[in-house]
Amino acid sequence: MEYKLNIVGTPIGNLDDITIRALNTLKSSDVILCEDIRVGQKLLKHYEITGKTLISYHNFNEHQITPKIIHLIQQGKNVSLITDAGMPCISDPGFEIIKVAKQNNIFIDVIGGPTALIHALIKANFSNTFTFLGFLKDKSISRQNQLKELNPGTYVCYVSPHKLHSTIQDFEIIFNDNIQLYLIKEMTKLHEFSYEGTPKEILQLISDNEKGEFSLVFDIKPIKKTKINKYAKEII
Repeated sequence: MEYKLNIVGTPIGNLDDITIRALNTLKSSDVILCEDIRVGQKLLKHYEITGKTLISYHNFNEHQITPKIIHLIQQGKNVSLITDAGMPCISDPGFEIIKVAKQNNIFIDVIGGPTALIHALIKANFSNTFTFLGFLKDKSISRQNQLKELNPGTYVCYVSPHKLHSTIQDFEIIFNDNIQLYLIKEMTKLHEFSYEGTPKEILQLISDNEKGEFSLVFDIKPIKKTKINKYAKEII
């Protein structure tokens, strides 16, 4: 018997953004691992999926609970993992259980879905070559040091609302106007909105009490070097 673990992508906002395969997988699951059971219940109720065992699986309990889940799979249970929105493992729970599942020769079946970072990247329209950073460092000094290490190019990251203002301030400190930012939240929802501009311009637009997680795309421009006239005479 082949054992498998289903990694199921769910909508990042608009509940219509789910695949037929994802729905069929959830309907056939015995156990569904949810980052937040309340969010999982809302999703399943919307699609009239009932009679499933829901287990809380998040960043704070994944090491403890993973062996129990592996045991359920080896008992023949059909297990699926979902997160609150988007694809598991992309700055969301899932990395640990996939690692252990592979160690136990359990097949990983990925049922694709939307991800916030790709949606934001397309809307920003800076470049189709990029680096994903996940969440930046928590503390301002560490974050500034992290930003200093970045080369010119396009990057995508996620920003918590309570760190938004200080994060944009760090961008202004490190890059001044030598960078373009694109901030977006509530993607695919009725009230999706975004900000675009330099750090200084963004700081004038956002409030100190923003709510909801943001996706941030930023493009670091190469520093222009001053050309030296090789015919210039040395001044003594």
